[in-house]
Amino acid sequence: MSAYDDLMAFQRETEALGQVMGRLGWDQETVMPPGAAEQRAEEMAALDGVLHRRRTDPRIGDWLEQADTSDPVAARQVQKIRHRYERTQRVPEALSAALARTTSLAHRVWAEARATNDFALFAPKLTEVLDLSREKAAALADGGNLYDALADDYEPGATEAELETMFSALRPRLVALRERVMGSERAVPKLSGAFAEEGQLQLSSELAGAFGYDLNSGRIDKAVHPFSSGSGLDVRITTRTALEDPFNCFYSTIHEVGHARYEQAIDRDYLLTPLGRGVSMGVHESQSRIYENQLGRSRAFTGWLFDRMRSTFGDFGISDPDTFYAVVNRCAPGYIRTEADEVHYNLHVLLRFDLERDLVAGRLDVPDLPDAWNDRFERDFGLKVDQPANGVLQDVHWSEALFGYFPTYTLGNVYAGCLNAALRNDVPDLDAELAKGNTAPATDWLREKVQRHGGLYEPKTVIEKATGAAPSEGPLLDYLDAKFSEIYGI
Repeated sequence: MSAYDDLMAFQRETEALGQVMGRLGWDQETVMPPGAAEQRAEEMAALDGVLHRRRTDPRIGDWLEQADTSDPVAARQVQKIRHRYERTQRVPEALSAALARTTSLAHRVWAEARATNDFALFAPKLTEVLDLSREKAAALADGGNLYDALADDYEPGATEAELETMFSALRPRLVALRERVMGSERAVPKLSGAFAEEGQLQLSSELAGAFGYDLNSGRIDKAVHPFSSGSGLDVRITTRTALEDPFNCFYSTIHEVGHARYEQAIDRDYLLTPLGRGVSMGVHESQSRIYENQLGRSRAFTGWLFDRMRSTFGDFGISDPDTFYAVVNRCAPGYIRTEADEVHYNLHVLLRFDLERDLVAGRLDVPDLPDAWNDRFERDFGLKVDQPANGVLQDVHWSEALFGYFPTYTLGNVYAGCLNAALRNDVPDLDAELAKGNTAPATDWLREKVQRHGGLYEPKTVIEKATGAAPSEGPLLDYLDAKFSEIYGI
């Protein structure tokens, strides 16, 4: 065997073990008994140690030097392995294991604190996670920007400065659109009534199928915070239900199916290799957001969904598809990011981006986080946060040390805006198919242009190749302006 063959054989085993660790995380958030938390933390730390030792094995360095990279796919595999190898070597094994153990325990504490609205319960554990994350960032940054070092895990190549520039360009038009929508005299009704969980889950499963989710290689479960897990031949999603808000269930499902379809559609030749996963969380989020919003909340598709809801729940108080379209896209300031409309959503993300940058840089201490959150939220949304579960405790991310992750949500929206413009240009009769519940013209286009490539290209290159232009916030802002100006008559 060649050095490249040896390297890839070793890497496939490492990737397989990484998938096992991911499955432990899925189990922890879905079906693990509460009493197993401390043991699970030790299991996660032990497996993390195994993975850390494999990812820093000195043989990898030898193989990397000797590997033949004349083939472009092999060159990209080696590039990604080298990047991971060099980053992992900078982080001591004990620190990596401590993070795995601490975040596993922190997840349990966060869930309890969220349920009891007690930030003080979570604060000590969050402080531990933050301290360990800053220690990791310092090891990775080697004197450079701490936030850049952490963000690289989620969006390779992205920098705090670039993200701040893009978000600063987004913010004025988002705020202006929000003010125009909130000042509109056109009232959009709110969905009311009770919708049985059985019906929600039945229709949720139907929606997953409509968007191409392969249940032979996946499953749908319930979780407090919906997520997607896995890649290749085992890609699982979760959703949640709320008796009076079926849209929460339906659009959580469609969103996670976007993530899952990305993983399921990657070229099988890349299975259990560094190219066998989505290239970044920003590109990943572009898939979930375009599935959820530009497709799932379009006038055409909501017309089909209106009929399916009537078939499932009977008369639910909305008389026609046009009104239903407005109801689905109703704008209102709310506390919860995952339930936010498209106008407000990115303002939620920008809040988190700014706060976590301050946490990592040491400009903000954990005990002061709730007040900082509440003050910023009131400025941006005009609402006072009524309880921690609707504020600083609502997201799971910081309990899992995912500092640098939040900006990828807005970056994904920007990418989705670019992809939607190109998709509409390439498939002019798309709405006619969406009105039948047929998403295949869109999902096939996304599979061909984005998903099948996995990690073959850098994130920005994926979007450039798919759309013919560099990523820009313009298409997203134009889409939002046009859509909500029509709905609200502004």
